[in-house]
Formats: sequence, C-alpha cells, structure tokens
Amino acid sequence: MFGQNEILKSELHEGLNLDVVEIFPTLQGEGPYVGYPSVFVRLGGCNLACDFCDTEFDNFKNLTIGEILAKVQKFAKNNAGKIVRKLVVITGGEPMRQPISKLCEELINLGFLVQIETNGTLFRELPAEVKIICSPKVSNYKYYSIRLDLLKRINAFKFIISATSESYKNISEVGQSQFDIPVYVQAMDEYDEEKNKKNLELTKKLCQENGYILSLQTHKILGLK
Repeated sequence: MFGQNEILKSELHEGLNLDVVEIFPTLQGEGPYVGYPSVFVRLGGCNLACDFCDTEFDNFKNLTIGEILAKVQKFAKNNAGKIVRKLVVITGGEPMRQPISKLCEELINLGFLVQIETNGTLFRELPAEVKIICSPKVSNYKYYSIRLDLLKRINAFKFIISATSESYKNISEVGQSQFDIPVYVQAMDEYDEEKNKKNLELTKKLCQENGYILSLQTHKILGLK
C-alpha cells in the first residue's frame, strides 16, 4: 500500500492455483460497469509500487481454481439462492501478473461477465469475452507505454487525476485515439479533504473540456469495499 509493497514479477505456470487476497460481493464502484452487482476477486501482488495506491494486496493465500470458483458462485447468490451478481471483477494488485486465462475461461463457461482491471504494463492472452479496463500509471513524469497487443483488447481507459501532482494533472495519448477507446477520468483519493476537493474540480473541468467520462468511487460514497 502507498508504494510500500514488494514489487513482484510475472508468474509462469498453468494457472490452476492463484494467489488471492480476498473474494467478496459488492457493487462495482468505478468505470463503465459502475453500479453492477458484482463479485470481486482481488489477486495478490503487483509489478508496480504507486505511492497513492490505497489497496492492500500483499497479504494473500494460494487457492485452487476450484476453490475460487466455489467462492464466486457462493457470493453471486442472494439470500434466496438466486444468482444476482453476474459480473466478476478480477483486480489486484495487478491481475495480469498471474496466469488468469484458465480462471476467466471457467467463469465465462459458468455464464459470468468477466472484467479485468489492469495497469497496462503486462498482457496475457485472454478469452475474447473478457472486458479489460486499463488504468495507466506514471513513471518519471510520463505514462508507461501500453503494449500494442493489450491496446487492441482494451475496452476502456480510466485515468486518475490529481491537482497537486504534476504527473497526474492531465492525461496523455497512450493509444486511446488510435483505437477509439472510451476515456474515464477519476479524482485521486489522497485522504485529504482539501486536496480531494481540488482533484474533483480538476476532474470535472477535464471532462467538460475534453469530452471524457466522469468516474466516481461510488463504492466509497456508499460505504462498500
């Protein structure tokens, strides 16, 4: 968290077991699927260490695909046993760090819509049905380049905006125009009321001036994970 995490490399194996932080039911709070009842699968570890990241992903345990699927199916149901959460969001950390193709295939076979949240620095071949939301990150005052194989698969970009950080005051061209990819912008949560207010004002301004789509962290507003 907050840039103190260990930077982990990509893993190479069949993907029959994955490092998982938590699996939980919620509402998707950000991006194009905001408001969708969903099950989040938060995977462990990341290949970056961003100082504004407020997500805990270092404390994980290794689960089999079968164990993960059983938990997802359990949390997808309401108290009456009906499946009401049909969106599964695979996030992290950085989910592309682990071989998730097998998990995605199994979830799709079960009838779930699968969304991946990635920082855009890694790529794996995934089923065509998987929706990929990319939130680019900055290094040395410029955004990491997005791989061409990933660009062709991205369904939406989500850029984080901060009025107090030179690196995140605006967004750059990372391929969104070439592939006509929708751009969402979201105010950074810096856990400071004044900073957050300025971040939101700048985010609204960027939307009005550039036609970007505003994304709010509605799960935080609602008091959800």
